[in-house]
Amino acid sequence: MSAGLKVAVYGAYGHTGRFVVARLRERGFVPVLSGRDADKLKASAYGTGSDARPAAVDDPASLDRALAGTAAVINCAGPFATTAAPVIEAALRAGIPYVDVAAEIEAVADTFAHFTDRARAAGAVIVPAMAFYGGLGDLLVTAAMGDWTAADEAHVAYGLSGWHPTAGTRAAGAVSRQRRDGRNVRHRNGRLEYHRDELPTLEWPFPAPMGPRTVLGDFTMADVVTVPSHLSVPEVRTHMAVEAARDIAAPGTPAPAPVDEHGRSAQTFLVDAVVRSGGDERRAVARGQDIYAVTAPLAVEAVDRILTGRTGTTGVASAGEIFDAPDFLRALAPHVTVDLLP
Repeated sequence: MSAGLKVAVYGAYGHTGRFVVARLRERGFVPVLSGRDADKLKASAYGTGSDARPAAVDDPASLDRALAGTAAVINCAGPFATTAAPVIEAALRAGIPYVDVAAEIEAVADTFAHFTDRARAAGAVIVPAMAFYGGLGDLLVTAAMGDWTAADEAHVAYGLSGWHPTAGTRAAGAVSRQRRDGRNVRHRNGRLEYHRDELPTLEWPFPAPMGPRTVLGDFTMADVVTVPSHLSVPEVRTHMAVEAARDIAAPGTPAPAPVDEHGRSAQTFLVDAVVRSGGDERRAVARGQDIYAVTAPLAVEAVDRILTGRTGTTGVASAGEIFDAPDFLRALAPHVTVDLLP
């Protein structure tokens, strides 16, 4: 049993970090709060009995102190281009699993590129993008594939009612745009391609009750790194509902506001994952509320499965590779409702 084990949360006082801390407590873990801002950490820990351990990514000794005595670490602090590598290094030194919730395409790709060999040699477990973007889509595509060993193409269409971004989302997006010099990115012919083509709009046939909806095609998310990291699919494309794409592009869109006792926003989502091989098509669909809140059960379920040995590999691995995708998706209820459709 993993209940009672200490799990460090780096970026514990951030919007997503707070959801992760709450979910860890619900599952019986003991969260250890960490991050760069000592005052925010103190405020987050006040009255909870949680251990607060300030740490900076440019201070390895402080990261080592933050992870001391913990069984795993969940990194919720973006931009992950800055935080992922130092926290992974600290996890490797501590000999504990690392999970993050990165949605930055380049940061996730960097984790695979820079740590795969070392993690495999050490028998370590590193799971990047264990979140709504990257992790959930990968699980859905993997489940939809079923017994197929390869497919011609995979699509993940995001039917979001809207997208009120957090400050962290905006900061991470700015770093990604800077790294790619303002270009767009897509996955074609088995690799990432950077381009300046205008993104197309198209009608996506979301299943009922949503139905057909206009999406911005090739609005590329971290799924284009996680899915082809372990599945033989040369073309991976992600698409975003135009309402959400407009929200995230507008500088004046406010941050998410809580509407229930769990702190979730009113945002709803339907994620439609479709794989095609020849003339055949398979689909997996997920529905839920609040993309930031739903990241918490994804990340915490991942940690629980790692610590209880319910994994299929070691090293750097995406959700669909390291976990039993259909079983993992079922475990997300009631936070996420999943259907496998013909």
